Amino acid sequence: MTGSPTPRVAIITGAARGIGAGVARRLAADGLAVAVVDLDETACQVVVRQIEDAGGRALAVGADVSDEKSVEAAVERIAVELGDPAILVNNAGIIRDNLLFKMTAADWDAVMNVHLRGAFLMTRAVQSHMTRAGFGRIVNLSSTSALGNRGQANYAAAKAGVQGFTKTLAIELGAFGITANAIAPGFIETEMTAATAARMDVPFDDFKAAVAKDIPVARTGLPEDIAHAVSYFASEGAGFVSGQVLYVAGGPKA
Repeated sequence: MTGSPTPRVAIITGAARGIGAGVARRLAADGLAVAVVDLDETACQVVVRQIEDAGGRALAVGADVSDEKSVEAAVERIAVELGDPAILVNNAGIIRDNLLFKMTAADWDAVMNVHLRGAFLMTRAVQSHMTRAGFGRIVNLSSTSALGNRGQANYAAAKAGVQGFTKTLAIELGAFGITANAIAPGFIETEMTAATAARMDVPFDDFKAAVAKDIPVARTGLPEDIAHAVSYFASEGAGFVSGQVLYVAGGPKA
């Protein structure tokens, strides 16, 4: 509308599907302009259309978060086409599960590069925009696997690293009006968890039912559950909350 303030810009990585897509739609509904970032720009278009059909503003951006030049080009494009980024959600992630003695160095490196190197490169690229504005919200996606999980030495180490990275960001950037927090989801219904069930040759509904038996709230999570938490951390009102890890897992985990 004419005369309305320019919306703040949010970047969500790994946003073509799953948790990232849910976060992108929620932040757009909150009134933010959203950069939907994923490895395949075409795959981002579905989420962009959903946001635009609901009256929001969004941009599809293809980028490899583990590649320095790709990240720098993506953030520069977002700043030009949408505006200076004020919110960053580091959600991009992959899994390469295996027991330690079967895990290859390539599988270790791939997971570390996307989760940890990706979060570092994206955060470094946006922080100058945030410090100039005197406002920023960084939300990093960790996992309950950070506490340890059989067959996920690489993923667990990466997600634990994300928590340490988050706390350090909070210390270094707090004086510039920037907060940094992490969300550690439990079991969330996504294409990734459905693929895990498929690899185990278990129907997804049966897989979810078995998991839910060990969750105090007696259900598995949805991308929207994580999106609600991101919405809070990204808000103006969360300015005195920084360096925290919020477990969104249906019950106590730590």
